[in-house]
Amino acid sequence: MTQIQKKTLAQEVAERLTEGILNETYSIGDQLPTEPELMKVYGVGRSSIREAIKILSIKGVLSVQQGVGTFVVSKNVQESLEIQMSNAEIEEVEEVRSLLESKVAAKAALNHTEAQLKTIKEYLDLRNKFAEENMALECYQADINFHLSIAEACGNKLLKEIYKIASRQVLRVFESSHKNNTEAFRISQKLHAELYEYIRNRDADNAALIAEKIIHKLL
Repeated sequence: MTQIQKKTLAQEVAERLTEGILNETYSIGDQLPTEPELMKVYGVGRSSIREAIKILSIKGVLSVQQGVGTFVVSKNVQESLEIQMSNAEIEEVEEVRSLLESKVAAKAALNHTEAQLKTIKEYLDLRNKFAEENMALECYQADINFHLSIAEACGNKLLKEIYKIASRQVLRVFESSHKNNTEAFRISQKLHAELYEYIRNRDADNAALIAEKIIHKLL
């Protein structure tokens, strides 16, 4: 089954360090705090700190001088799309997902495999189960995974990856908009079932139309 991929602790630390460099908490030429100090600052173990430093060293942002320390050598680091998305306003995340949804659904209708269709149906059923039981977080996650499994089936790797990044931020949108309630998800289950049927029947035009309806009802 498709799952939202979680960032590692090292990736989280690398992003936090990157933010510090971009906002000049650490300037070019500055020596980073020692590993034990960084462990305290970020609340992670030594291996995560070392991996984060390795990530930024490969990017040419940090330089590790054995026996001396780790220094900031460049600010020429572009924020990843994922960092930008995580820092975006909820309305911006909603807009990105809205723009992607119909295209992803249409391509999934044309390109899905039977195995992918089975996964989509499994998440559709889980979404319904959790919505009926008012298990909010589980319902929100099942909904996200339903749409992610459609993205997996779309056949466009780049489109799928962009959609995945947007979807990682959707949970905070749901938590903010729906306040631990599943009523809107119960109401929209019929539309989701229709979307599944259009994808199953390889009806790209109607899949796109229903996907657009869904996104405007739930966001």
